[in-house]
This record gives sequence, structure tokens and C-alpha cells, in this order.
Amino acid sequence: MKNDASKYFDSVLVIVSVGFVAAAMAAGPMFTSTWRSPSAAGVSFSGKKVAALMISNDESLRVSGEEQLARELTALGMTGMPAYRMMPKEELTSAERARPWFERAGIDGIVSLRPVSLDTRRNDGPTVWTQPNYSTLWGYYGYGWSTVYVFGGAREETMLVVETLVHSVPKNALVWAGVSTTTNPKGALDRKSVTELVAAAVKEIKEERLAR
Repeated sequence: MKNDASKYFDSVLVIVSVGFVAAAMAAGPMFTSTWRSPSAAGVSFSGKKVAALMISNDESLRVSGEEQLARELTALGMTGMPAYRMMPKEELTSAERARPWFERAGIDGIVSLRPVSLDTRRNDGPTVWTQPNYSTLWGYYGYGWSTVYVFGGAREETMLVVETLVHSVPKNALVWAGVSTTTNPKGALDRKSVTELVAAAVKEIKEERLAR
């Protein structure tokens, strides 16, 4: 038979284990992979116009996500501007049609968030972001909108994978990239998830000193 001390430590172990499981289930976005361009050392978007772009077919989430991202970027010293406010939504999904709108607005950078998958763990390394589709802003722009993840199906606990990219408009080049994973019990990208994603993305941008 176990003595009282053994029973106590067993109870503590169970409580701690349950706590770790609960924390894992409720985990917010965590960046599992990041990449920074070698030429990004002198790049800063402080005081400059930066577009907030949420690449999603869900217009409600896109609008709310871009508004929040723009506010957070402004708080870092940039002038954050939601992409949906700059052009008609029919123009937004085409690189050829969207590019003039961004350029006429004097946008220096674009921070984009794009859901990649909902049920698969991915850890995209730096080699992904050196591929042709990612190396230029407008090359990625068309690719990103052509491969938007569509949410649906069974609502179960899965891993939500989102990529965050920072492009320079004048240089037409990728400056910084990261992939984050979020444990999402509801199995869909909701407003709470978007809020957490924006906060995590802006935290990374701040740490990368892209806004000084």
C-alpha cells in the first residue's frame, strides 16, 4: 500500500499532467519556422505605409483581420492600411489588377497572412521561401490567391497552419517569412483565432526590428 506521501505526489502528478494537456489544447499560435532575407538588415517600415492583407475567401474574417492587423502595425510606428479599403474586392485577387492600386496608394510594404492547412502539421523551412512563387511580391501575390485554403467539413480539433509574409513593394521582394501553428478545437478560423494570429505575427515583426 502507498503511504500518504506517495498518494500526495501521485495526485500532484495527475494534476500537473492534466494541466499540460489542457495547455496544449488551448495553445495559441506558435511560430515553428521563420526566415529573413539576407538583404533585410537595412529594411525598416517605420513611418511608412504598410498594407495589411488577409488572404481568405471569407470576406468577414478578411475585413476584420485586416482592420486589426492595420491597427497593430500602426501601433508599431507604421501607417497600417487594410487592403480591402484600397480597391474593389474584384481587383484584390489578381496580381496584375491589384499591383497598380498598391503602388498608387504609396504602399512600401505588405504584411500578408494566409491559412495554409487545417488538419496537417507543416514546418516549411527557408527553402520554400526561395522558390520562384515566393521570391517576388507579385509572383507570390497571384500564387497566394490561387491556393487559398477553403474551410469546411467536420469540426474537430486540428492544427491550423498559417504563413505570415512581409514583402517590400519598391523592391518587389520577400523580406521576412514565418509559419505558425495553432491548436484549434473548433476546426475553423474564427475571429478569436484571427486575433491571436495577428498578435503573434506583429510580435514577430517587432522582434525582427522591421519597425524601429
